[in-house]
Amino acid sequence: MSDLTRPKGPRIIAIANQKGGVGKTTTTINLGAALAAEGFNVLLVDLDPQGNASTGLGIENEQRDYNTYDLLIGDVPLQDIVQETEVEGLLIVPATTDLSSADIELMANEKRSFLLHKALRQSDIDKLDLDFILIDCPPSLNLLTVNAMVSAHSVLVPLQSEFFALEGLSQLVLSVREVRQTANENLRIEGIVLTMYDSRNRLSQQVEKDARDNLGELVFKTIIPRNVRVSEAPSFGMPVIEYDPTTKGAMAYVELAHELALKNTVTPSRKGS
Repeated sequence: MSDLTRPKGPRIIAIANQKGGVGKTTTTINLGAALAAEGFNVLLVDLDPQGNASTGLGIENEQRDYNTYDLLIGDVPLQDIVQETEVEGLLIVPATTDLSSADIELMANEKRSFLLHKALRQSDIDKLDLDFILIDCPPSLNLLTVNAMVSAHSVLVPLQSEFFALEGLSQLVLSVREVRQTANENLRIEGIVLTMYDSRNRLSQQVEKDARDNLGELVFKTIIPRNVRVSEAPSFGMPVIEYDPTTKGAMAYVELAHELALKNTVTPSRKGS
C-alpha cells in the first residue's frame, strides 16, 4: 500500500454538483478505483437514477436486482445489495431508474433525510472492512443529494473549468451550510476538484486562478485534464486507470486519490506493510 495508512473507519464522501456534465460520475468511478489501487477498501454508492456509475464499472442492468432504491425504500440489508466490481478492493451499490421516483416516495417519511445515513451505519457494514464510501449524487440538489450530505463526513465538488463555474458553486455551498445547521453539524467541504482542464485554454487558466484566489486550500492541487481516454473508458465498463493507466487522465486520478488519502488517513495500516 505505498506509504499511506488507512482512515479511522469508513470515510463517507458525497461527490456532488447540481450542474450536469462536470465530471461528477467520472470522478467518482476513477477516484474510487485509484483509492482501491492504493490498497484501500472502497464502496461506491450510486445515488443517481441514471445509474451511470454502475454502467461505468461494468454492472449490467440485469445484475441490479437489488440497488440503492432497495437500500433507501425497501430496507434491504446493505450486504445483500453490495456487489463486487472487476476492480479489486472496489465494491458498488448499483442504481436503477427506480430511484427517479424515490423523491416522491420519501416525502411521506418523517425521517426522509436520514435514510441513507441509517443504511450506511448498519451493523453488518463492519464486515466489509471499508476505508472509504463514495456517494455519486444526482445532478440536482434534491432529496437524494440531501440524504447523501446528511450521511457524509464531507462533500467533494468536481468543478468544470468553464465560464460561470464558480457562480454555480455558491448554491451548493449554501446547501451544505443548511444541512450542517439542520441535520449534520460535522459536514464539511472536502475540496474542489478542477475537471476537464485544458492547459492551452486561457479560460481554464482563468477559472483555476479565480478558484484558488477565492477558495484557497479548498481547491485540490491535482487537476483533472480533458482527456479522450477518460471519456472512452466507461463505454468499456472500466475506470481509466485500468483502460489505459499511462494516459494523463489516469495519472491525474491516481494523484487525486493520493492527495485525498493523505488528508484523511489517520490510523496505522491493517494491510501488511
